[in-house]
Formats: sequence, structure tokens, C-alpha cells
Amino acid sequence: MAGKLKSVAVYCGHQFGNNPDFARDAAIIGEMLAKNNIRVVFGGGNVGLMGTVANAALNAGGHVTGITTHDVVAKQEPLHDNLDHFEVVDGVNERKQKMFDLSDGFIILPGGTGTLNELTDIMTMQQIGETTKPLFFMNTNNFWGPFARLLVHMKKTGFFVHPEEYNLHGANTAMELIDKVLNY
Repeated sequence: MAGKLKSVAVYCGHQFGNNPDFARDAAIIGEMLAKNNIRVVFGGGNVGLMGTVANAALNAGGHVTGITTHDVVAKQEPLHDNLDHFEVVDGVNERKQKMFDLSDGFIILPGGTGTLNELTDIMTMQQIGETTKPLFFMNTNNFWGPFARLLVHMKKTGFFVHPEEYNLHGANTAMELIDKVLNY
């Protein structure tokens, strides 16, 4: 059924990375989600790619929810103050659960260990049957290529046994990713 995703969590870096294409795609995705009336749920920071996604969505008239932790607030990282909803929770596990609960699907942009943690949590939940919510990878400049090769290696060595248990979708351009989200 086309258009069934009404709210999508976007997991990505709180840095920009070293390639301007990362921010370009983050902005396109934020804008396109907003223009298609899909709420953006994100980590709440007004920094890096996460800030880029949120700002693009807001500038396009979208709805954005930020979820952060007390520890992030204590580090005085710039938080977004122009959101529809903003919540501060006790820790990273509560944050991930809240973002999961508020989302119909997930978009993974380039990022660091936090992004990797978030995507593997969703994959683990898919594997054990806790969710069938889709996970969309934005493979800007082959950023997720090494991860895909790791999954192939895990399959060859008997640890990624049933790939059909996962609801994964990859895209090499922002427009391809948006098309997959809209037609999911």
C-alpha cells in the first residue's frame, strides 16, 4: 500500500563527515519527507547531518520531533529549539525506544557508532520478530558498502543465515530513497 509511512526516524551523524554529498542528501531527504507529509523523528540536535535533515524538513513546512537524552543536554551540544515536539529522556536506550515507538520506518544516513548502533538494533528486532518496520539505507557515495560487504561475509560464514527475515531497502540517490519510502 503506497504511502503508509506517516512518521520516519532518521538516524545519522551529529557531524557532517568529510564529503559535502552527505549533507546534500540529508537536506533532500528532510525536504522530501516534509513535502510528502511524513513526520521526521530524529535525535534532537541542531548539528551535523541530523540538524540538516531537521532544518530542511522544517523549512519545507514539515513536522519534526526531536528526542534527546539528559547526557547530551549536559554536554551542552546545540539542541534544536524550533520543533513540533521535543523530549529529553534518561538514556540512549530509552531514546531509541521512544524513536522506535514514534516511527513507522527508519532511514539510515551516513553516521558514526551511534548510527551503527541504531541500525543494528532495528535489524536485531527484525531478526527476532519484534518488528517488521522497514529500514532504508541512504548509500551516499557508497558509505554503507563496507557494511553490506560485512553482511555478505556474515552470510558466507553462517551468521547471517536468513536475510529474508529483514526488511531492508537500499538506495544510491536521495530521490531513489524517497521513491522507496513513498511506495513502501
